Amino acid sequence: MVNLREKPFYLNDEQIQWVEDTIASMTLDEKVGQLFVQMRKTLEPSVVKATLDTYHQGGLRWQGGDKEAVYNQNKMYQEMSRIPVLIAANCDDGGNGCLSDGTFVATAAEAAAGGDPKTAYDIGYVAGREASSCGVNWMFNPCADIFMNWRNTIVNTRAFGDNADQVIENVRAYINGLHQSNIAACCKHFPGDGVEERDQHLVLGVNDLSVEEWDASFRKVYQTMIDEGLESIMVGHIALPEMSKKLRPGIADKDIMPATLAPELLTDLLRGELGFNGLVITDASHMAGIACMEKREVAVPKAIASGCDMFLFSNDIEEDFNYMKNGVLNGVISEERLSDALHRILGLKARLNLFKPEVAIPDPSIKDSVVGCEEHKQLAVEAAKRCITLVKDTQNNLPIDPVKQKRARLVYIQSTPTTKAYAGDPVKDVVIEELKAAGFDVDVAPNYHDLEVAEGPSFKHMLTMMDCGKMEDFRNKYDVVFLVVYVKGYAQENEVRLRWSCNHSSELPWYATEVPTVGISLNYTTHLIDIPQVRTFVNAYGPTRESIREALNKITGKSEFTATPSDTVFCGKWDTRL
Repeated sequence: MVNLREKPFYLNDEQIQWVEDTIASMTLDEKVGQLFVQMRKTLEPSVVKATLDTYHQGGLRWQGGDKEAVYNQNKMYQEMSRIPVLIAANCDDGGNGCLSDGTFVATAAEAAAGGDPKTAYDIGYVAGREASSCGVNWMFNPCADIFMNWRNTIVNTRAFGDNADQVIENVRAYINGLHQSNIAACCKHFPGDGVEERDQHLVLGVNDLSVEEWDASFRKVYQTMIDEGLESIMVGHIALPEMSKKLRPGIADKDIMPATLAPELLTDLLRGELGFNGLVITDASHMAGIACMEKREVAVPKAIASGCDMFLFSNDIEEDFNYMKNGVLNGVISEERLSDALHRILGLKARLNLFKPEVAIPDPSIKDSVVGCEEHKQLAVEAAKRCITLVKDTQNNLPIDPVKQKRARLVYIQSTPTTKAYAGDPVKDVVIEELKAAGFDVDVAPNYHDLEVAEGPSFKHMLTMMDCGKMEDFRNKYDVVFLVVYVKGYAQENEVRLRWSCNHSSELPWYATEVPTVGISLNYTTHLIDIPQVRTFVNAYGPTRESIREALNKITGKSEFTATPSDTVFCGKWDTRL
């Protein structure tokens, strides 16, 4: 039985009574429904009401739109559900993860580089205030992964460091900031991402550390946070083979499962050895790391039977609901396991006092004074000043003087467009505006995708992109080149790398030997693997105006670089350091 008076719930008599009375009043269908966190697929009130009345979901995860849209969505779900709903969001960088008008503060990688846990605190503080003002009560953050493998772009920006102590310090700070609002934290992705380069969205993730290595790293992180009262943990579709072999001697390789389906990792290790009494939720169930491991009808109830309390998303809500219900009826999920899961789900709701309508549905005026407020914007500026990082300047190109080196060439590298709706990258426009504001005359290098948008498909675009021109003309025309990289990716490839807009492109940094060249990354931290010949490189971490402006302030000598890059930025190569 789950003791709701103990860590991390600490419930009082009133809260416990609500939990017990609510569970006692529930039908089997309501109990099964509580095990699911569903994705919002429509805002049509009649459909939402019918879905809640039929499938009784315990949680909701999808925040899309501005503060008004998100607030109205969450309010509708709470008003239409008999049992209050856990409403979750992903806010890795601040309130922008939940709200289109929310505040980007910093990435986790940025916070780590800054060396001051205040940045992580501010990320959590802003995320909690902005999200909770719109009715969010559960944060699928912070990321407790450790960035051990530079090739891993899944947690590159989301990991708070490359060692356990650094991650602990920043995860603790994020949670402390988050807890300034009535919102629960959730560390992810147990048993730990960042060791390999593959993405659990696309393939089974594998943390291949030895038991001893895992104990010294990820166990240390999770044990610390559990001891400090962490409310919930998201389990990744990540196998931990050496630990599974230790806990299940003789287990065959084919039987090694992701943690979401591995009772030895959840029941024996997480609940038993680490003593976690809080709520455990799976990562998204449409990810290949679980979807390719078992038939769906097996995986759905097996996740709960193995030790998870909630199941994230459905492929088809009716089908998955019936798979889960059948798992209860046929004994795959025991009565005790179901009871424990329900007590933890309702226990978290009680801890947050969601059974009180005035708590579950905040006053609508709060969001108007909180989301995107000046206090939060200033925290973003402070984070940029503290954390933007000079990775290297081996040719002593800095500072760049916009008076003496006014004529600038901008080479802007972005992700390859994936839709016909592409009409240009708005971040590029911000970069141009900020370069001009800093005092530069800006000439923008051609981009193959933009040429196609402007003029339609044509072979002449290839010829344009391949034309570097005369070197003497280039040196006479430009004083400096800014190579700005804003590449991002999600669930399409296991590793995201820099990609030029066409083959043999003049975008390639041949110019780094002709005039001073400054590389700036607006997202990933490891682009030097692809452009080691750029001798001056800055990690600015964010595509926001504040990040771009402060990077240029530092590059032009108006403010100092104070952050320290992790060794991972050099990607284990000697030439990236030159």
